[in-house]
Amino acid sequence: MSRSNAPDGDPDAVHPQVGLSPGEWSPRTLAAQALGRIDPVTRAVVPPLHLSTTYLRDPDNAYRSGFSYARPDNATTREAEDVIAALEGADAGALLFGSGMAAAAAVFCALERGDHVVAPEVMYWGLRRWLRQEAPRLDLAVDFVAMDDPEAVRAAIRPGRTRLVWIETPGNPLCTVTDIARVAGIAREAGARVAVDSTAVSPILTRPLELGADIVMHSATKILNGHSDVVAGVLAGARKDAFWERLVAIRGGWGAILGPFEAYLLMRGLRTLPLRAAAQSSGALRLATRLAAHPLVSAVLYPGLPDHPGHAVAARQMEGGFGYMLSIRVAGGEAATIDTAARVALWKRATSLGGVESLIEHRASVEGPGTPCPPDLLRLSTGIEEPDDLFRDLDAALREAHGQAG
Repeated sequence: MSRSNAPDGDPDAVHPQVGLSPGEWSPRTLAAQALGRIDPVTRAVVPPLHLSTTYLRDPDNAYRSGFSYARPDNATTREAEDVIAALEGADAGALLFGSGMAAAAAVFCALERGDHVVAPEVMYWGLRRWLRQEAPRLDLAVDFVAMDDPEAVRAAIRPGRTRLVWIETPGNPLCTVTDIARVAGIAREAGARVAVDSTAVSPILTRPLELGADIVMHSATKILNGHSDVVAGVLAGARKDAFWERLVAIRGGWGAILGPFEAYLLMRGLRTLPLRAAAQSSGALRLATRLAAHPLVSAVLYPGLPDHPGHAVAARQMEGGFGYMLSIRVAGGEAATIDTAARVALWKRATSLGGVESLIEHRASVEGPGTPCPPDLLRLSTGIEEPDDLFRDLDAALREAHGQAG
């Protein structure tokens, strides 16, 4: 019995498709449709999961399918990479890694011995620690500067030696904002590449490659996946050049590729990314606005607030929202701050960002000595819950920590 009533051959040839092509779709449609690809074997609208580690050679020992072994490449991983590349506007494509740290480290490992790097003072603490510990072993010189001050970046450039300027904006967890276009111009004058850690915003809100960056990095563990069940990292490139090919070689040769099952889950998350990014950014702004007026909060760090020092830049280079991460400084000092985090019920005391559940963390305790985080700071990652519920939960914890329960 036939499995289908469709005519033999290609049904799209029998009924040619008209209308918008993927190149004309908005980011929201690109993500939801996963580029609109249909499995050619089953006609499934959900991309299949390819688990094979090896592939059949052709009779002449060629690999005309484009796949030879799973360490450097995988069809499911390619599917997720293609969606991210489309969202970022990355002409070189995208490369998925087993973690955000693996993706970031690959960029620095692709530099030459003796190269100089300019990095931000405010950045993900794990990468800052890696640069301090590992960069000297690679014979890389690193200067940490106030990246939200373009003139400080210019002053840190070493003519003829600076090869990379690393930006993270908004900076985690102090929410500092870097003018990507301006810093990229300074780097370009010096012959340096620019890489942007855009984990805290996603390509739905900021597209660094359009602002002059050469590479954009995400910890895809965060909002790209959005469900706190995948560890992944990704690089997207503005162009295919020798440096990009070096990254491809590092990813393949070092076995740093993301596994197919994780890529499959990431693809699931990407399909709802625009909706989640909008909801989480909206929720963060509502929380930031209410917390800014709270008597037990001494400061709110969020670029969406008009009095934030980076607000004008953020408004110019971010579209549709200011991200899902904010930090608050709690009146009463470190003890009251830690006590506040201990008393929440809806917020979860956990590391990470960008999931559908809201998280809270005392970053100074996590980062330890040398952290730029003040001891009275709590980092918040807003999920998709009702913002009023999140506010009421945090308000109750603040009041209880200050002896004002009820």
